[in-house]
Formats: sequence, structure tokens, C-alpha cells
Amino acid sequence: MRITVIGTGYLGAVHAAGMAELGHDVLGVDVDADKIESLSRGHAPFFEPGFPELLRNNIAAGRLKFSTSLKEAAEFGDVHFICVGTPQRPGSTAADMKYVDAVIEGLVPNLNRASLIVGKSTVPVGTAARLSTMVAGLAPVGAKVEVAWNPEFLREGFAVNDTLHPDRLVVGVTSAEADDTLREVYRTILEAGTPYISTDVATAELVKVSANAFLATKISFINAISEICEAVGADIMPLAAALGHDARIGNRFLSPGLGFGGGCLPKDIRAFLARAEELGIEESLTFLRNVDSINVNRRQRAVNLARDMLGGSLENKRIAVLGAAFKPNSDDVRDSPALCVANALQSQGANVRVHDPEAVENARASYPGLNYTTEVDKAFEGAQLTVHLTEWQEYRQLDLAHLSTLVTSPCILDARNTLDIDHWRAAGWTVRAMGRPTR
Repeated sequence: MRITVIGTGYLGAVHAAGMAELGHDVLGVDVDADKIESLSRGHAPFFEPGFPELLRNNIAAGRLKFSTSLKEAAEFGDVHFICVGTPQRPGSTAADMKYVDAVIEGLVPNLNRASLIVGKSTVPVGTAARLSTMVAGLAPVGAKVEVAWNPEFLREGFAVNDTLHPDRLVVGVTSAEADDTLREVYRTILEAGTPYISTDVATAELVKVSANAFLATKISFINAISEICEAVGADIMPLAAALGHDARIGNRFLSPGLGFGGGCLPKDIRAFLARAEELGIEESLTFLRNVDSINVNRRQRAVNLARDMLGGSLENKRIAVLGAAFKPNSDDVRDSPALCVANALQSQGANVRVHDPEAVENARASYPGLNYTTEVDKAFEGAQLTVHLTEWQEYRQLDLAHLSTLVTSPCILDARNTLDIDHWRAAGWTVRAMGRPTR
């Protein structure tokens, strides 16, 4: 099939390459000419395991190309995926729909044949219906252009696998023809046995935000219990493990620590609340305010623990920060808890040096006032405290005896609860972990 993917950020670029890998002819479109030029040369604009190879292979095979022209997209494709961002609106918690609307306004007047527009961006419920009205007024061929919704469920660090081998496909359609088209788009995936849920567009729009709200709630729940554990001297790790063995609960997203960040969960739950208020049913989602509040407060809790470990003051204390990305296997620093904590430590007088295997350049662009290094030893040099804020695998494999010779004081705060604290203690380090008793 001839497919366009409009918006080549994290979601769109991976989706475009994934659709080409399935055998389709794909045109990726973006207003950012530099990004399009980079992608056209096979250069990934972000870190995502497996994506550079997927990109280069499909460009070489002739199935994938890129453009800045929505007119070219209209001429090229029969199915048009919208993958642009829906950030938090300035001065509000609601989603900013200007990029989605701009796609419709730029694409639809150029559509001169039957086409299917498929939204993948996370949007407020009711968006597809609103866009359908816009399309009807803009499309030269009128009702032959249809809007469907197909939410994405990508996990950064696993996006390639999640695109090619998703755990489910959800589509919201208004006609059998649109459903048939999407079944053909995903035919290879469906033949592999992937569950396919076809529903109305409003339900499809709600699936993604509901999933994110549930995951955020689960994370904040275990972090709330973690604070109780600290207050009474209990240990959150065996407690979380015990909960996870209950099949009704499960252990995924039940990891106590610093909380969630990134470009999805925080802004999506806030936008969900804003949409509920617009619909007059905000009481139904009031609990999400507490979910958000618990999550944000975890960052301040980490700062407080760091201050306690340094004798009550951060002034002129040298701190090594391990991690800048909001999660491992990504260079994404949007709403990164790690950078939020690092910045707070420095703003209270600490001398902070941040290490991250992949996210240093993005972090420097967002927080230019912090000191950074790509050499882990340099982060540790002279440190009076080390703070572990992003759970990269390499931080679990550090040479502790060697690091002890670099620091001023072998002390670490594990804000992610992924280090082997017994191993660190055996190596002579003083260790504090969120939700765990001090020993």
C-alpha cells in the first residue's frame, strides 16, 4: 500500500520505518527540513535501539523516503497516518491540538481521491469527530475522505519491537471500508496472531489515555506505599514483590522509585483531566490529581534525602548524578525526573555533574546550567554523594572498588531501587534507597 506518515518525531519516524518493513511504500513528512534531510540520509534523530538499522535498510530497499510537502503526501498516499505531537497547551493542562489541526488544514485540500486519514497521536476524546467535520468542509472529494483512529502504545527503548510485534492493535472506524483498509495495512502483523480490536473512534481515542492513566496510577500507588515504608522502617522491595505475585495486580509498573516522566504519561493524565472538566465529569477523574501530585513529590523527596545524607545542607557539596534521560535506553529528556532532581540540587547550592550514556546533548539543551560528562569516572571524581536517577544497565555493572578511589565520600542514594545495595554496602559504600530501611 502507499502510506504517508505525517510527523517524524519519535512516534512517526519509527512508525514510518515499521510500515516500510511490513512491505508498504512509505513517505514520511515533517515541517522540519533539517530532520527530513537527516532521515533521508539514514541518520536517526534520536536514540532508539534497532531504529537506525530499520531506517537505513528500508531506505536502501526503496520503500521509504521523506519530504516536507503535504501536497506531495496527498498525491502519494492512500492512507495518511497523523503522528504529530499533542503537547500540553501553554497556560493550561489541556492538550494543544494545533499541530494535528495544521495537518488536516494542509493535507485535506490536496486530496483528490478517496483516502483514509488515521490518527495515531494521543488526543482528547472527541477529536476524530471534530476532525471529520473539518475534513468534510475541506476535502474536494467530500465524504470519500474518512477519519479513523489507531492509537499507539510504543515504549521508548522498545519501540521497534512494539511497532512490528505489538501486543494489540486498536482501531476506531466509522465504516467497514476503513476497517478493511486497516486490516490490510497490518495484515502481516495480524497473520502473526496479534489481537485486533475494532471499535468506534471515541472508544479508540480513550484506550490510550485510559492505559496511561492506569499505569500512572499504579506507579504512584507503589510510591505512596514507599513513603509509608520509610516512615515505619519497612522495606518497599519485598512488599512490591509480594503484591506482584497476585495475578490480579501483577508486578509490571510496580517498581518503587523516583516516579514517571517523559513526553506521555505526565501530560496525558493532565489532558485527560482537562477533557473531563470540559465534559462536566471531572469528579470521575479527581484521583488523577493525586496521582500527578504523588509523582511530582517524589522528586522533592529525592532532594530531601540527598540533603539528609549530606548532613542537612547541599551548599558547596559535590554530587555525581547518574542519569539524565527520563528512562533507560532513550535519549528523551522531556519531563525527566532525573534532570528535575539534578537541577533542584544545584539550585540549592550543590556542585552537580551529570552523566548519561545517551542523553547528555539533549539534557544540555534543556538544562544548560548543569555540568555534564559522557565519562562515568569524571562524574564520580571528588563526589561527596552519588545520586542514581536513571536506571541504565551499565550503572549496575560499575567497578565499585575503582569508584571508591575517585570519590571524596563513598555514599549513594538509589532513587530508582535497581542497584544491588548489599553489593554496594559490601564494597564499603553508605547506601540510602527510597522506601527502604537504613542500615
